[in-house]
Amino acid sequence: MAAARSGADILDAAVHVRAAARSATSGAAGLDTVLAALSEVLEYDHASLSRWDPLRRRHTTLAGSYPDDATAYIETRLHHDPVFPLLNGQALGGLWLRDVPRQLLAASPGFREVLSPLGIEDGVAQCLFAADGRYVGMLNVSTRRPRRAPDPARAVVTLLTEALAAAVDRHAGPPSRESAPDARRPGGLSPRELQVLAELTAGRTNREIAERLYITPRTVGTHIEHILAKLGLPNRAAAAARAATWGIAPAR
Repeated sequence: MAAARSGADILDAAVHVRAAARSATSGAAGLDTVLAALSEVLEYDHASLSRWDPLRRRHTTLAGSYPDDATAYIETRLHHDPVFPLLNGQALGGLWLRDVPRQLLAASPGFREVLSPLGIEDGVAQCLFAADGRYVGMLNVSTRRPRRAPDPARAVVTLLTEALAAAVDRHAGPPSRESAPDARRPGGLSPRELQVLAELTAGRTNREIAERLYITPRTVGTHIEHILAKLGLPNRAAAAARAATWGIAPAR
């Protein structure tokens, strides 16, 4: 049995994770090196870093060791899982499996269909947010061995999220045709402003828009203020009407 590591050992390992994340952010290394360094902070059986694509409304795995079916769940179904609203929030740290209420686990297809068959007993899912508040992706870590609590690795994983978010955001890849910069964008709106404008045509509230785009209601309000100013319109109803004339509609 391996000797228990001290808090100092884990903090030293966290420094290596930050260095690997910075190398990945600069393009000098891949995200596989980040997960390898993370294994020194938190021993795991499976782990992945995934990027959120707001246009396709799915995650894309950038590095990971989960089986194919688990990877597919993370990419296409995790954001619909009943557990996701609990872990998706900038004010929260990572959500550890052993901390999830039993009734919520019973209702979670991700636990019943993916983690339980793999024999997973613990782990953490950590949502990653960019400095401007955008939800950019997720860290998932799973282990078949229950962890002791309190564990300094818990705090360290939360402290690493800024560096991990920057590394994931760096790997967003070339813009899609829908989001590519274009001087002919209606009203000179940014791609994100166009997304918010599209949601207004469905009559959604700021909170509903925030949940769909994985940003905060306050950020939605700021985007709406910019939209109204750029288009010279008095209110959101007028903005929705303008969007309708342009044929702009929200993504399904």
